This record gives sequence, structure tokens and C-alpha cells, in this order.
Amino acid sequence: MSAKSGGPSASPLRLTRRGQIVLIGVPLVLLAVLLVSLSGLFNSPAKASDSAADLAVTPTVTVTVQAGQSLWSIAGAVAPDRDARDVVADIVQLNNLSAGAVLPGQQLFVPTR
Repeated sequence: MSAKSGGPSASPLRLTRRGQIVLIGVPLVLLAVLLVSLSGLFNSPAKASDSAADLAVTPTVTVTVQAGQSLWSIAGAVAPDRDARDVVADIVQLNNLSAGAVLPGQQLFVPTR
């Protein structure tokens, strides 16, 4: 009688087709997500200008809101040739308005371009 030393023999690891897909596919998907995220981070068009010389000041006028006026009526009066939606958006951005409502006597910067 001979005794085997070293314990039970280990058989090689066998993976099913599904196991192979999981073992290889999941890291590949995670790598792809990481690469897409990094490419979005490095290619984002978030910069305003390449140099300070390219920056321009937006020409504005100061308008005092009268009773019964809205941003739409001000936009139509100041820039009738432009789309009122764009002018209202510019007014909101220039004046840091959180809502579209204005009060009589309020002074607003309105773009003239």
C-alpha cells in the first residue's frame, strides 16, 4: 500500500463559455467606460477662449423695468431684429436672474448686439 503525499490532486480550472465571457467581457466593458469618460473629460468644449485677446465685452445698456413690463417686452423693444428667446436668455444670464419675473424699478443689463 502506498500513500500519496501532498493531498488530493487539483484538476485544472475549467471555465464554461459563460464564465469566459464574464471573466473577459466585464473588464473590457469597464475599460471602455473608463476610456469614454476620460475622452469626454479631455475633449470637453468648456473653455471660453484660447487667449485673453479673443475675449470681447458684451455691449449692454441699462434698462429700468416699468410697471407692466416683462422680460419679453423688454427684449422685443431693445432688439426687435433678434429672436426674443435669445435676448431673454441673454438678459437672464447677464443679470443672474433665477426666475423670469422682474419687478418695477429693477435695473437690468440688456445686450445691444
